[in-house]
Amino acid sequence: MITLFTFGPGLSLPDPSPFVTKTDVLLKMSGLSYQTQSGSIFSAPKGKLPYIDDDGHKVTDSTFIRAYLEDHYNIDFDEGYSSTQKALAWAVEKMLEDHLYFAVQALRWENDANFERGPAEFFRGVPAPMRAGFKAMIRRRVSRDLHGQGMGRHTPDEQFELARRDIDAVAELLGNKPYLLGDAICAADATVFAFLLGTLCPRFESALRRYTEQHKPLVAYVERMMERFYPDFTGCKKA
Repeated sequence: MITLFTFGPGLSLPDPSPFVTKTDVLLKMSGLSYQTQSGSIFSAPKGKLPYIDDDGHKVTDSTFIRAYLEDHYNIDFDEGYSSTQKALAWAVEKMLEDHLYFAVQALRWENDANFERGPAEFFRGVPAPMRAGFKAMIRRRVSRDLHGQGMGRHTPDEQFELARRDIDAVAELLGNKPYLLGDAICAADATVFAFLLGTLCPRFESALRRYTEQHKPLVAYVERMMERFYPDFTGCKKA
């Protein structure tokens, strides 16, 4: 059986990582039997989650996991769509994973209030005498990575302007369709849903969340996906 290694529910989300949520949704879409298990970046094959273990065969990275499921189990997540539509879906995925992701990371980790609302929870298991120093070290490391990637070099207002364009692009492409490409769900919907869900998370206060909430079709899309894949999860609903 396939085992998906995750962080587990947190930050009022099914999983704090959109990449884990994406993979979980893909597995739900596949119809395959699988189980989830709490994982650790310290024991993960590439030092990151998610990864899967399929009877001893480990696959890391959400994109490679998708490819493995398609190749090994002969699954076509994009059945019925043209090569042009599939290319568009891939471009949307990469925009969210390699651009929007870092803007959301910045507003969670570099904003003091949001850090205390969210990522600070990750350090509860650290012994009290070491906790403050360890939190500061990891936070500096995240900021260093954001600076190296480029998003961390911008002001919060500039980060919002960049991320806003991603949200506008997704809203324009989705329109009033039930799913990204049309009436049938595709693999990219797992990604779009996961990243919009994180952006809309009510735990965090941000101009980006408020802006995304103004796109009612995007909000309705996330609600539809939640009802389909996480009908019993209530953590990400507004109080």
